[in-house]
Amino acid sequence: MSSSPAVSIVVPVRNEADNIAPLIEEITAALDGRWAYEIIYVNDGSTDATGERLGALMQQRGNLRQLRHIRSGGQSAAVRSGVRAARGSIVATLDGDGQNNPAFLPDLIAAVEKGERVGLAAGQRVGRKDTGFKKLQSRIANGVRNAILKDGTRDTGCGLKAFRRDVFLMLPYFDGLHRFLPALVRREGFDIAYVDVIDRPRRSGVSNYGFFDRLWIGIMDLAGVWWLIRRKKPTPEVTEVNA
Repeated sequence: MSSSPAVSIVVPVRNEADNIAPLIEEITAALDGRWAYEIIYVNDGSTDATGERLGALMQQRGNLRQLRHIRSGGQSAAVRSGVRAARGSIVATLDGDGQNNPAFLPDLIAAVEKGERVGLAAGQRVGRKDTGFKKLQSRIANGVRNAILKDGTRDTGCGLKAFRRDVFLMLPYFDGLHRFLPALVRREGFDIAYVDVIDRPRRSGVSNYGFFDRLWIGIMDLAGVWWLIRRKKPTPEVTEVNA
C-alpha cells in the first residue's frame, strides 16, 4: 500500500456481495497508472457475504480497506466514515451497486485538481436507467431543491463525486448530507464543477439506499440547509500576531 495516496475512493455498501469484485476491477482499470490511490469500502451493516468478499479481496490488494458499521447508519454516515478515514487529499465516491461507472472517476478527480477554488466535482447522470416513477420522483425533488437553494445542480442524487477532503470536513454533518453537497460546498465559498456521466443498470441485487427514504425527513433537511445558507456570514480573514 502506498504510504501517501493522492486519492481515496470511498464506496458505501450494504448487502452488495455480488457487486464488489466486478466494481473493484473497474475502479482499478480506471485509475491504475494515473494516481496513487486507495479504495475504502464502508460496509454499512451488511447481513450478506459483503464483509467476507471484501476480506478475501483485501488479501490480494494492498490498497483495499474495509470499514464496518455494526448497524446500518445510512449512506451519509457511510460516506462520512470513509472520508474521515481517507488518507488522500482528494476523495471520490461512487455507489456500490454498479450503476455508477468508474470510468468517469478520472474526469471528476481531474476537475478538482485543475480548479484551485473547485471544492466539488459532481456527476450529472444522463440516460438514467431507473424506473419511470423513480426518475419522476428524482426530477421533482431536484427541481424543488434547486428552486429553494439555488445550487445550480440538476442532479444531486448521483453517487459519482470528487471533492477535497478538507472541504468536506468543513461541512456541518447531518443524516442526508450527501444530497446537499453542492449547496453546502458553495456556502463555504468554493466552486462546483459538473461532469456528465452515463448511467447504467444495477448489476445485481436491489436498491438499499433511496433518494428520499422518508419524504418528511427530506423536507426538514431542505429547510435546515436553507437556514444554514441564510445564516452564513463571510469568514473573517485571520492573521497570527507574533510577540
